[in-house]
Amino acid sequence: MTILKSLLEQKISEHRPRTARLLGEWSEVVVDAVTIGQIVGGARDIHALVTDISYLDPQEGIRFRGKNIPETFAALPKAAGCEYPSVEAFWFFLLTGEVPSLAQAREVQDDLSRRAAVPRYVFEVLRAQPEDTHPMTLLSMAVLCMQRESAFAARHREVRKTQYWELMYEDCCDLLARLPEIAAFIYRLKYRQGDIIGARSDLDFGANFAHMMGIPRPYDDVARMYFILHSDHESGNVSAHATHLVASALSDAYYSFSAGLNGLAGPLHGLANQEVLSWILHFQQTLGDTLPDEDRVREALWETLSAGQVIPGYGHAVLRRTDPRYTAQMEFCQRHMPDDPLFRLVNMIYRVAPRVLSEHGKTKNPWPNVDSHSGVVQWHYGLREHDFYTVLFGVGRAIGVLANIIWDRALAYPIERPKSVTTDMLEAWGRAGGRNH
Repeated sequence: MTILKSLLEQKISEHRPRTARLLGEWSEVVVDAVTIGQIVGGARDIHALVTDISYLDPQEGIRFRGKNIPETFAALPKAAGCEYPSVEAFWFFLLTGEVPSLAQAREVQDDLSRRAAVPRYVFEVLRAQPEDTHPMTLLSMAVLCMQRESAFAARHREVRKTQYWELMYEDCCDLLARLPEIAAFIYRLKYRQGDIIGARSDLDFGANFAHMMGIPRPYDDVARMYFILHSDHESGNVSAHATHLVASALSDAYYSFSAGLNGLAGPLHGLANQEVLSWILHFQQTLGDTLPDEDRVREALWETLSAGQVIPGYGHAVLRRTDPRYTAQMEFCQRHMPDDPLFRLVNMIYRVAPRVLSEHGKTKNPWPNVDSHSGVVQWHYGLREHDFYTVLFGVGRAIGVLANIIWDRALAYPIERPKSVTTDMLEAWGRAGGRNH
């Protein structure tokens, strides 16, 4: 047994009494009230999910196991010559809440490398699809067709419920290990005439992905940064919730993550980053080749809003300040590509847009989210196929959602089944001033 799995087993054993106490002593304690606006409006801000993997604070942004993004990057070990921690170190951290040593992170790397061989039939399935198939469709299909490999599906009836997490752990590690090669294969198949670059077992998750994409350094650090930043955003977003929801039916990791990817592909979720970049490129074309001053950007933003359009990449359902994931990418750009024309324009928009949106008065949060910057970094390093950006998001999101469903099975969370109501019932409660009046 690896150090990671052994430590995770210990952490699960220590945590189970806490869940038992919540159910045994405090199950009837009321923690939230629900309004009609929340029911009709997408269940916003209803406290109804549990995860210790990450927490999204409206002011501070995401915290992974209690650490914000700068703290996470500072705490986790980095290999020599690397600017960012490895995905393997981060995986250890998300699962256990403990910061691994460099040697422990390397053990995870070796374990994932042993699991990373993608079944040949996956590539055959991908090659058989029409040329215009969207990359996210291909990624979801690749994950789903590997369901036949699931240890959980094959053996969960043979073990006690307290052991479910072990089978889910095996599936999640296998699936996570294979994603870099699958994603890079999809990219090279669609956009590089099928010129496939083989994996290297001596490289970590991010470096191996960069190698298979055919993009030189420092793209290995871009990959590490990008995957960690996009890994988890607590459990209420569509991709995380869809994965959790499907897994709650005791569906295996392949079924569950494929569902999460299908949610991520929506234009209101993961697809937004490619739409933001398209808007920025169009905005750049409208303004001309030279970097405009703030007055011209302000004028152009007002023209956009006055035409009934939005400024994409600004605002967030929970955050009420600049998304720290945006800031992390901005800091990378300042170090590595400060003179990039697109980055300079994005920076200019950042200086102007919040004030314009505040004056416009229709946005609760006038600050940029992660999508405002994600495409700019990829564009700079030659990855200019917008349709592929959500695949990158999906690879990163796997880290968080797979860690979560391992813990879901460890703590025996039940199948999710909220209650629905009718419009007539809501109208009656509205007239009465509440359900109990």
